[in-house]
Amino acid sequence: MIYCFLTFLFWGITDLFYKLGNKEDRKYDELITGMIVGIVMGIHATIYLIINHLSINIMEMIKYLPVSLCYIFSMVIGYRGLRHMELSLVSPIENTSGAITSLLLIIFFRDKLPPLAYLAIILVLVGIIILSIIERKEGRVVKLRKINFLIILFPIIYCLLDGMGTFLDAVYLDKLSLISEDSALLCYEYTFLIYAIITYIYLKIKKQRVNLFKEKNKMIAAILETAGQFFYVFAMSYNSTVGATIVGSYCILSMILSHIFLKEKLSEQKYIGLIIAISGLVLLAFLDL
Repeated sequence: MIYCFLTFLFWGITDLFYKLGNKEDRKYDELITGMIVGIVMGIHATIYLIINHLSINIMEMIKYLPVSLCYIFSMVIGYRGLRHMELSLVSPIENTSGAITSLLLIIFFRDKLPPLAYLAIILVLVGIIILSIIERKEGRVVKLRKINFLIILFPIIYCLLDGMGTFLDAVYLDKLSLISEDSALLCYEYTFLIYAIITYIYLKIKKQRVNLFKEKNKMIAAILETAGQFFYVFAMSYNSTVGATIVGSYCILSMILSHIFLKEKLSEQKYIGLIIAISGLVLLAFLDL
């Protein structure tokens, strides 16, 4: 359970720095963000591999590739959405992926949990769905230069890809135990490093200069993202249904931080959604499943 909440904490803070680091008027900003995340993850994977005396298995990287690609593509698309939309709008829409994953796991694997656990999961999912519906209705898009429905597609596509990735992770790590936590972590982070290398070559071809020392917010986001990823694989390997619910609700923290630091407004209806979702998280914490 502690791994779930640590992931929730790190990724909730990460979204704030992603928003600060991605500017609407900067071309290729989402690609640069992804590249920096890939570099940091590659460094972490190498350190983790050396310290734990592990090795890379190419066949496992290929086996885990569907999961890695779902996450990587969803994240880059999510970065693009953050360039045009407020964090308090993007985050709850994206994090309905947790609802998708939890429902898929309950339907396909018929998980048996205590009645209060189901109640807690329902509270979290209902709270996040309320937040998402309210934000879609308000449709507050900052400095929008394109048609609204095209921009809002970014977080929706993120939601679908991330939900599928999390579902596959639950299958790989928990339900069928197709891969170990260490292997999943290394496979994903090295795949992200490969993405970073390809992106760097592409940016060079496009003659786009990147100064990593001037990308402080992106670098902080990448470090927090990697820290969250480390705890995430262990969270999903224990009780994936509960883990997907808690991890997928990190938008709650993102929205609170966006209100405090980015001065994004929260309506009374959103507070209702936040209270419902937080109640479910608190209940899950006390159940200690």
